[in-house]
This record gives sequence, C-alpha cells and structure tokens, in this order.
Amino acid sequence: MSKSPRIVSTTSAVPALSTLPQHVAVIMDGNGRWAKGRGLPRIAGHRKGVEAVRELVTACGELGIPYLTLFAFSSENWRRPETEVRLLLELFLMALDKEVKKLHTSKVRFRVIGDIERFGPKLGARIQAAEELTRDNQNLTLTIAANYGGRWDVAQACKQLAREAAAGQLDPESITPESLEPHLSMAGMPEPDLFIRTGGEQRISNFLLWQLAYTELYFTPVLWPEFDRSQFDQALASFASRQRRFGQTGDQVEGQPLEQPARAGKGSHA
Repeated sequence: MSKSPRIVSTTSAVPALSTLPQHVAVIMDGNGRWAKGRGLPRIAGHRKGVEAVRELVTACGELGIPYLTLFAFSSENWRRPETEVRLLLELFLMALDKEVKKLHTSKVRFRVIGDIERFGPKLGARIQAAEELTRDNQNLTLTIAANYGGRWDVAQACKQLAREAAAGQLDPESITPESLEPHLSMAGMPEPDLFIRTGGEQRISNFLLWQLAYTELYFTPVLWPEFDRSQFDQALASFASRQRRFGQTGDQVEGQPLEQPARAGKGSHA
C-alpha cells in the first residue's frame, strides 16, 4: 500500500514535491467520436471507454498513485439526446454490477461525487452499496464524478456555510477559503496534481473548478477509448518534466528536495 500524501490546499500551502502525481483527474472525452468514426452507435464508444477506465485503474494501482478521479457524467450532459442519456445510465448500472467486486478484490475504494438524487432510487442504492462495500479499502481511491458540476460543488458548499451562519454557529466575517473546503465534494482528499483531458478539447468544462487551481493540465487529441498505458505514460512524463512553483520562484523550487514537505510561499500565487 502506498503512503498517503499530506492533504493540503495548494492555495494555502505547498504540497510535497514529486515527479509522480498523487492524484490524477481525467475528463474522458471522445467516446462518441470514436464510435462514429467506425460507423457504430455512440453507446459503443462509451462501452469501449469502460475498458480504458479499467486499464487506467490498473496502471494507477501498479504505480502507487493513490487517487484517481474520473468525470463520467456532467450536470450539463442531461442536454444530450434522451436515448443517449438513458443508455449511459444503463451502462453505469451495468458497470457497477460488473466492476465493483473486482475493485473490492483489488482493495480499491469506490466513491461517487455529484448530485446523484436525479439518477433515481435504483441507481442511488447501487452507488451506496458499492461505496459501503469498498469504504475501508486503501490501495487506491477511485472517485467517479456523476451529475457533477464544479459550480454546483462550490454552491452547495456555500449553502452549508450559510446554514451555519444563519444558525449562529459561524461568523460570516471569519469565512476563509479553508472554511469552504470541508464542505466540498472532494473534502479529505488532496487536490489533483495532474489533470488529463482526452479528445482534443482544451478546457476543463466545469470540472473540479475549486480543486484545479494549481493542477498541471495535460491535453491530448487521443480519443478516450484509445487512451492506453503508453498514452498515460506520456502524460506522466509531461508532468514529471514540469516545475511546479506554487507562487514561489524557480530558484526556490530548485533548492527543494523531491518528496519533501515545502514551506508555503508568501505573496502572490500567480
């Protein structure tokens, strides 16, 4: 089992420097285009994408990367054709039934973040059962963002603070970014070190808006069903080649040993 990273917000302190990310976040884009290019229905691309997920989970486990977060279904995806949405939800159910026991055997903790009530009681119950089954596993935490949006995440955290303030439990003047973080969906996990988006688009599309403040961004034209171990290795090599400064100067960072806690820099975070 890999050692758990020091959990810290990169806007308030500098995490330990490392050439290997401790948390990888992925937007798995290009399933539909992959299928269309082969004359197949879009859902065939999503099914093929599940195989790529399986390979990435295995790679993270072998490399000792303890956190992997995947954007499976955004709050904006409800705008897609009704048939595709229905098939996506059915695929999610099927994947839960087929994959969760395998994840549990591999000591992977499974979590879902997002507003899952809209999925209905059947899917909600399956998600809850999967989370309960795997909650004590520590080899890897696999988080699936489903009916998730970064703006929704910040808004629901603000609601929690507003309730505390209305109840007299919190002075609004004392609210800081650190006050908000425990109410966010990713509370208790380190912020992503590396963000990957496949499919050629170069935007974060309302994914983990708060948490990606200092994340290294990696965009590739490779469609998600074709994103294999070699493609992941390229993303990791790109990450390892970058100098992460977190508001410090390059000279300051060069003087710090890898995988050792660093002191927070002062002044601007730009």
